Amino acid sequence: MTARLIDGKAFAADLRVRIAREVAALEKRGITPGLAAVLVGDNPASQVYVRSKGRMTQEVGMNSFEHRLSADTPQADLLALIGRLNADSAVNGILVQLPLPRQMDESAVINAIDPAKDVDGFHIQNVGRLATGQKAMVPCTPLGCLMLLRDQMGDLSGKSALVIGRSNIVGKPMAQLLLRDSATVTIAHSRTANLPDLCRQADIIVAAVGQPCFVQGDWIKPGATVIDVGINRAGDRLIGDVDFDTARHVAGAITPVPGGVGPMTIACLLANTLTATARANGLPDPEGLTP
Repeated sequence: MTARLIDGKAFAADLRVRIAREVAALEKRGITPGLAAVLVGDNPASQVYVRSKGRMTQEVGMNSFEHRLSADTPQADLLALIGRLNADSAVNGILVQLPLPRQMDESAVINAIDPAKDVDGFHIQNVGRLATGQKAMVPCTPLGCLMLLRDQMGDLSGKSALVIGRSNIVGKPMAQLLLRDSATVTIAHSRTANLPDLCRQADIIVAAVGQPCFVQGDWIKPGATVIDVGINRAGDRLIGDVDFDTARHVAGAITPVPGGVGPMTIACLLANTLTATARANGLPDPEGLTP
């Protein structure tokens, strides 16, 4: 058996087309969504990522606002900028690119963002709302994973799901989203005892542990759906947290790295910006773009 490849790149492209249609419909009402990205410092990977976000924001018809600050910017200046963006009606979504320079408190910066404009879904209010089943802005990568899982499997109710990784950005919100879809969820991590045995019981594995080729093919239940969130550099290649070469012969469906989960993150950022815009204008959430 060879697993079906879950083409996140194609799914994300289709998602952006849907978002562009929704943006065009909003423009007929005189509403143009706006996404503001703030980059502090000169991290090369962050610069590339922010440029990609800006380009794709414009491609779907949204306004893109980019703010670049030097690495030695005082935290007070960044907070002042966030305050201005919070008050700007043309800005519906705000993201502050992480990581931040050492002199800054990431939690303080994230929690300074208006929760309604927190399109990364990291604000403590959005974290709490998600955990308690309320309407929230949802972190982009887990939202993308959920969309891929629903597309592959349909109803997730009653499925056994194992999330490997306990980060605030992926692992924890992923578990909450799966619970919302009535999956039976286990959270594991690199120190979990008998992890291979837990994997062999799971219909769904979401690997976000940050270790290359951590999940082995013989850990996987035959026919399971495997979502590999990991992005690890090995020489001139990118590899995931799952040993793809062995896993693809056991799993029923699997995301490749690259081309799986990665492209979904920016697409879901745009989806969150669209959702934030609809909510700010008293309109229903766009269909299919929220949990």
